[in-house]
Amino acid sequence: MSVKTVVQDSKPVLRKDISKFAWTLKEMRKNGAAYLMIAPFFILFFVFTVVPVLLSIVISFTTFNMLEFPKWIFMDNYIRLLLDDEIFLIAIKNTIVFAILTGPLSYLLSLFFAWFINELRPKIRAFVTLIFYAPSIAGNVYLIWIILFSGDQYGLVNGLLMDLNIINSPILFFQDTRFIMPLIIAVALWSSLGTSFLTFIAGFQVVDKSLYEAGAVDGIKNRWQELWFITLPTMRPQMMLGAILAITGSFGFGGIITALVGFPSPDYVAHTIMHHLEDYGGMRFELGYSSAIATILFFMMLGANLLVTRLLRKVGT
Repeated sequence: MSVKTVVQDSKPVLRKDISKFAWTLKEMRKNGAAYLMIAPFFILFFVFTVVPVLLSIVISFTTFNMLEFPKWIFMDNYIRLLLDDEIFLIAIKNTIVFAILTGPLSYLLSLFFAWFINELRPKIRAFVTLIFYAPSIAGNVYLIWIILFSGDQYGLVNGLLMDLNIINSPILFFQDTRFIMPLIIAVALWSSLGTSFLTFIAGFQVVDKSLYEAGAVDGIKNRWQELWFITLPTMRPQMMLGAILAITGSFGFGGIITALVGFPSPDYVAHTIMHHLEDYGGMRFELGYSSAIATILFFMMLGANLLVTRLLRKVGT
């Protein structure tokens, strides 16, 4: 039996003589206790996530300032966003560039380092995992970068460059538009080894070792082939979750940008959709307009997730 057959045989099989809905109901009755245990989570998820998203979409078609009853204006908010708001167009461009650069890179880095750590001994693995994971849980992780790239001679990078006579005066790294985006991308990648990183490590741990023996019989000759044809297809659920977390993080990376370069950033060079949403929702209280911004961001993230999910389905096939 081939390794691909072993991996595929682990998937649930849907009988052709019953509908998908009927099969789902049958499985829910069979596993009633399990569904009862996860019911509190799904109730909270529906109330505090699904309902607010739906309300936000509805409010995006209104003008609403939290003091007066919402007034229905249909598509006016979206027309204003796309045709009359130049800052929003800049925010879309910055968000897409930032997401394209940091999303895939952070995902691949998490996968690579998880694979590397998985090869270590258990005690060493736990210590190295903590080292890699620490930046993502440190609340003031950006302070290290502020110290390194401080805009005076006490900044470590400026001090080093001046000692080497490369520059004569300090560079304002977080105020100079040439350096802002590269530094922000570096900070995002450095702090990206978070939950998806731990998910990948857990995924590597649950791979059935017998699959590697079956793969050797089928002609798999090296570790790269093992990774592509056995490991990655087996841990596809973890890869899906990691992709969703990476995309969500890349589109929602705004707080650290504000801490590093201020709000708004110089010449709006690092102004993202999240900053635009914060501006109109948290400062101007134009909730109808900010809901339209949030709706566009939601569908951008949804589209990116669907695209990545489709691509990951081809892994190992």
